[in-house]
Amino acid sequence: MEVRMNTCEKIAKMIDHSLLRPFLTQDEITEGLETAKRYHCATVCVHPEDVVRAASLLKESDVKVSTVIGFPHGAHTTEVKVFEAKKALEDGAVELDMVMNIGRLLSGEYEYVRQEIKQIVELAHANGAIVKVILENCYLTRELIRIGCEICEQAGADFVKTSTGFGTGGATLEDLRLMRASCSPAVKIKAAGGVRTLDDVLKVIEAGTDRFGATATIAILEECKRRYSE
Repeated sequence: MEVRMNTCEKIAKMIDHSLLRPFLTQDEITEGLETAKRYHCATVCVHPEDVVRAASLLKESDVKVSTVIGFPHGAHTTEVKVFEAKKALEDGAVELDMVMNIGRLLSGEYEYVRQEIKQIVELAHANGAIVKVILENCYLTRELIRIGCEICEQAGADFVKTSTGFGTGGATLEDLRLMRASCSPAVKIKAAGGVRTLDDVLKVIEAGTDRFGATATIAILEECKRRYSE
């Protein structure tokens, strides 16, 4: 990534600051929301129960609220995912990170997967929101990653995303390059899982990433400031 004066600001606007660890306390969630606000991240990604609080705290900021749908295994019924998405949108989320039904993809039930994603996408787009579809690449072959990306694009998804961060593996440069090659430029790429340092960030950007999830937001952006300060 070529360094410019505003490199750190650009990187901040690629971060979905993640508050999805199941052991976070309410105080830690509030602290995380304040971190995202202070560093001007793209979004803060919270569990559905935290969307209302996030939307309220971030109301006057430039940070958007994202949440997860069908998290973390994608095995909810379509009806439940649609209900969850509808409630999240009503509560103030403007970006939805939905988990693809991994088992159905592995079973070759591609039309089921496509139609489920399409329903969430249509609901989100009707409400001015966007959808990122999580493939959970650690469980997929390269061919299924390619097929999954194609299905997401056919269903109208805005992003394809590598991982939940809670599977057996996270984002890899090989997977990111494959995902970028499997989608048209209309679909963006999100890396999740294992992006912990500024060097990690620069590598995933070079591989085609448009957005990435991070819990190490402070460390990444403080290192950016140190490295690229005048």
